[in-house]
Amino acid sequence: MSTVRTIFLTIAAALAALALAGGEARAQQRLSVGGEAAGSLRNGDQQLDSGEYVDVWTFQGRAGQQVTINMSSTQIDAYLMLRGPGGLSEWNDDRATGEANARITVRLPADGLYRISATSYEPGESGEYLISLVEGAGPASGREGGGDIQLGQTGAGRLALGDDRLDAGEFVDRWTFRGQPGQTYEVRLNSGAFDSYLLVRGTDLEADNDDEPGRGSVDSRLEFVMPADGEVRIYATSYQADETGEYALTLSRPGEDVGPAPVLTASASIAPGDSLSGSLGDGDATLRSGEYMRAYTLAGRAGDRLDVRMRSSGFDPYVFLTGPGEFSAANDDDESGEDGTNSRLIVTLPADGEYQLVATSFEPGETGDFILAVDRAGEEAAPTGASTTLAAFEDGVVRQGSLSLGDDTLDDGQFVDMYQFTGRRGTRIALTAESAAFDTNLFLLGPGDVSENNDDGPDGTNSRIDFVLPQDGTYDVAVSSYDGGETGPYRLTAGLSLGTPRQAGVPGGPRIFAVMVGISDYQGYSSNLPYTDEDAIKLAEDLRRDGLLNPASVVLTDADATVAGVKAAFAQVAAQAGPEDIFLFFYSGHGAQNRGVVSPFEPDGMTETIVMVDGQISDAEMGEMFASVDARLAMIVMDSCFSGGFARNVVTRPGIMGMFSSEEDLTSQVAGKFQAGGYLSHFLRTGLGGEANADGDDMITAGELTQYLRRRYAVDVADVRTQTIDGQRSYQNLVVERGGVQVDDVVVRVARG
Repeated sequence: MSTVRTIFLTIAAALAALALAGGEARAQQRLSVGGEAAGSLRNGDQQLDSGEYVDVWTFQGRAGQQVTINMSSTQIDAYLMLRGPGGLSEWNDDRATGEANARITVRLPADGLYRISATSYEPGESGEYLISLVEGAGPASGREGGGDIQLGQTGAGRLALGDDRLDAGEFVDRWTFRGQPGQTYEVRLNSGAFDSYLLVRGTDLEADNDDEPGRGSVDSRLEFVMPADGEVRIYATSYQADETGEYALTLSRPGEDVGPAPVLTASASIAPGDSLSGSLGDGDATLRSGEYMRAYTLAGRAGDRLDVRMRSSGFDPYVFLTGPGEFSAANDDDESGEDGTNSRLIVTLPADGEYQLVATSFEPGETGDFILAVDRAGEEAAPTGASTTLAAFEDGVVRQGSLSLGDDTLDDGQFVDMYQFTGRRGTRIALTAESAAFDTNLFLLGPGDVSENNDDGPDGTNSRIDFVLPQDGTYDVAVSSYDGGETGPYRLTAGLSLGTPRQAGVPGGPRIFAVMVGISDYQGYSSNLPYTDEDAIKLAEDLRRDGLLNPASVVLTDADATVAGVKAAFAQVAAQAGPEDIFLFFYSGHGAQNRGVVSPFEPDGMTETIVMVDGQISDAEMGEMFASVDARLAMIVMDSCFSGGFARNVVTRPGIMGMFSSEEDLTSQVAGKFQAGGYLSHFLRTGLGGEANADGDDMITAGELTQYLRRRYAVDVADVRTQTIDGQRSYQNLVVERGGVQVDDVVVRVARG
């Protein structure tokens, strides 16, 4: 571990510390998940020590839940801070580069009460703001609130609470277009949800439009001449303040017949209550911009309020609806945040007549299967036909069924039966469809962008889906056949799953037998380090609190961390770890390199060591120590300079996994911003504490832990400078060596919230 410490804290970290010093806000307000609220920072509010006004909002969260908090304002530069159980501490200034709005997306580490501090970037700023809290990652910032638009394109958007506002209170999205100077262009803004209003601004250009003349509609249209600099800003907004809803923005040359999609011969008709499956691919018609598409006719009546959904696991869905009187509406991603990249369009039809519903993709050339469903708004649509509810799902359900003539069918002619159950996020479920009469095909559809399919499970023509539910909600199960027209009896088995056979046999509880070593005070043998002793102490405390640490474990810090003491503790603890247990050796402190002999284990001729208070333990010695471990999983975690050099000596047989804070020829830095001796030490604690449990089940797998550590390094350590022993400069990188440990192998079972 290098003695170099970062002395300049980021502004975010400084403000976080000040927020804690400032104490509680005068009043705490509740904000529910899925809720939105308006607030105001003003004279008389509680202040941070550095002078910023602050409001505190609270919400109840659960372990493993992913939430997104947005704070927007046209009057202040928004700043968000989040504190909560498990030591959670997050902050954000700008939602995206160049923005003054703020956003935090985080996976909650534990059940409990969380505090959101809504404040400003500069002291004394005052003004109104909007704050929202949604489950999931929220809309991607690159496509939120407008974006770039090209000639001949139609962009879909939504005015919503949390958007920027005009001075009079109307929500607004900003679109940018770069065209040919002197050329005339036409822009249209259509919405079935609000009275649209268009503004176009550029160099020496100012054009507005409320209602398209001569049509008596609430849609907007205007023409403009591109200014000399060739760029304009198009503002999509509403006539009245606070109006919200979906819209479609189309850019063309005057007189061109440009709509969301060319008029096609429809592949089928669709009506409220229907659900159709299809696919996009070679041979399908395309939009002008290159996306494959399928068109459907829909007979509508004025005032009908429709809920259109399009789901796919193969591509990012996009839907258009066009109809009488140049009506047009479109949607890219479900704005509720419940359905990921899947598309959902809720619209009120303006007139009686025939409408055209177009199923396409967000990017040109995307292909894959999809399900398109239409229902009346407020009624939940099933993917196809009627569904049978699987009651008492968690206790296990067996249903005998039969595919037969008269059943609903998929596009390719397969008969299909539908079932439905209610599930909770993080629940691992198993579905099996078995038949001696036909080759089964099984589908699972639901919230959180779920679209799973299995044709042949482990038993050949039978089907099996083993899956962790990503969200609370209603899920649909479809039993079908591989080929069209097949009929016959089948059996559907559904219920909870313990995972694969490898996962099901892994017990939970205090199974980690650990030797945790951290040295800050080197007693004069080497230079002292900050926080490294606390790394070992905090890791033990966290594992013990979470019910994972076996009482046989040992913590050695400072004067107790002698060469003999560490080796004795290693032998003592490792001898007690059995074939169902985990053995962990953790070290945070100095690492060193000594000149050795070039060999397959040391291709650079350098021997890596970890530094105790009275001597050193080499990578070769550590390899010999791990050879005696007989556990289900043995892990070595080393947060020290040159630690990556231990991988070749230790990870030499199945069942051993190594995590190292830096490559074998580079130093490792102190993580002062986290008050930790090293970045790996801090992220190991937060990961095993629940943040690495990406799918929300009760297992953290080797793949999940590895991915979590790499993502945290990419965010927080990418620009951390290090050097070789002879002064060559580089950057700190994580080293993970899984050896024979598979990505789905369970590291630990964590307690449910």
